[in-house]
Amino acid sequence: MLDINALPTDVTQLQRLLVEYHSLVATQGVDLRTQRRQIEHLKFQLAKLRRFRFGQSSERLEGIEQMVLSLEALAASVAPGCDPASPTLEAVVPEKGQPTRRKQLPEHFERIDNVINPRECACPECGGPLGVLSSDTAEVLEAKTITFTVTRHIRPKKRCSACSTIVQAPAPARPIEKSFAGASLLALILSWKYAFHLPLYRQCQIFAHAGLTLSRTTLMQWVGASSELLGPLAAALGRHVLAAPNINADDTPIKVLAPGTGKTKKGRLWTYVRDGRGWGSTDPPAVWYRYSSSWHGKYPQQHLAGFEGKLQVDAYAGFEPLFVPSKPGMAARILEIACWAHVRRKWFDLYEAHASPLAREALDRIGQLYKIETTIRGQSAAKRRAARQQYAVPLLAALHAWMIEQSAKVDQGSTWATAFNYAFNNWDALQRYADDGHLEIDTDAFDKGFSVSSGVLLEGVLRQQRASPASQRRSARNRLAPFRATHAPCRGRLSGYSPGQGRACCRRAGKHVPPLAPTAVVSIELTPAATMRNPRSW
Repeated sequence: MLDINALPTDVTQLQRLLVEYHSLVATQGVDLRTQRRQIEHLKFQLAKLRRFRFGQSSERLEGIEQMVLSLEALAASVAPGCDPASPTLEAVVPEKGQPTRRKQLPEHFERIDNVINPRECACPECGGPLGVLSSDTAEVLEAKTITFTVTRHIRPKKRCSACSTIVQAPAPARPIEKSFAGASLLALILSWKYAFHLPLYRQCQIFAHAGLTLSRTTLMQWVGASSELLGPLAAALGRHVLAAPNINADDTPIKVLAPGTGKTKKGRLWTYVRDGRGWGSTDPPAVWYRYSSSWHGKYPQQHLAGFEGKLQVDAYAGFEPLFVPSKPGMAARILEIACWAHVRRKWFDLYEAHASPLAREALDRIGQLYKIETTIRGQSAAKRRAARQQYAVPLLAALHAWMIEQSAKVDQGSTWATAFNYAFNNWDALQRYADDGHLEIDTDAFDKGFSVSSGVLLEGVLRQQRASPASQRRSARNRLAPFRATHAPCRGRLSGYSPGQGRACCRRAGKHVPPLAPTAVVSIELTPAATMRNPRSW
């Protein structure tokens, strides 16, 4: 408590004390604001981690749908007095259908008719003969356990009766030289492992239950050899994706074994998507995967070295060199298109953490842009561009002005300023989608992915690769070696895997043990051990 009697009576000393007091208060105020900012940031990070760990993955707002703005209100708010002849947004109202009934089973399933006749051969009332009036049909879905068929290639030898010349047809080529595995079996193994994430050791158990005993070593060798056969498919798919005028790109982290450490390290799976279904393109959509050992920007730059067009990505700095012109005064080879989903996600995280009206208003404004995209999806590129110019461009301008006004009210360095600055730094790239009907508002195609008939696709490719030169198949086989689950000298368990060097690590002896059969990711880009987390997952 301040003692007035202890204060000096000299005016100069009082002024000096007052200045020191104000300086101390200002310093404490700065420290207090810094601490509050740190607390707010930590609370925000904690809310994100809790939602990531325990919450739902969907970014849908609770209480109401994300896009609830009616088209009439949208047209009235952004384009009053527009030309009636200009393109309009037509709401897609689903027709009121019949009551929901049980879905019919697929027609291509085999039907086995089981006719159940009445026990009575004559009428139980009068004894007269019974005739067929109608029948009731009910379907019951049954399943067969996995079965195998063996194709026997019988090649008769024929001899000429005149000169004794022996004639025999050549043996048909096989997907893997000197292996009894057919194309359909290899396609099944690859589909189970990489499309349905079924490890090889579990596949061995399934095969054993059906009466076929196969070791995990054999399956690993088949997977490695099949990856070589699918190499031309990966190259062709990459050329098809990069031939599009605009593509989406993104990356995702994956855990990869770190040989010799007994731990895992983080690799990256780069995804490049070509999809024109949003504007009615008939070109087949495709996704191309490339693996890298780190998150360095040189990898996407290498992947896209031959691409020219528009690239829709997030704000990762590794993509920036792709958007810089090679020479002054020239246009860049690749034009950047930003993703609105990444902008929205930052505001959604803020809303989930603080339930702020400011974040909710930002989400509502962005939701208006998505409402337009929902309405024009599937229309021609020209109609999509016209609708965006009429409806989305005014909304973008209003959103930008609102962000400038609100950003001046928040503390710089806070999580709110981060959300604002992310949009400001990428604003030119964010609004480019409105000028081209071939573009999408975000990289949603990457997040959703594509569903393909993997088994049929792989089987067809493996059958075609039977005609591959024997040298290619031989080189693939020479790179494979038997896998040893234990280290013979000390019986220590092998725990590591190095696809490039072909070796495992013995935990007991503390040294590398060659060789180990390489296994490849046969999704699109064939990458050794890209999805292996531990040896038991093989």
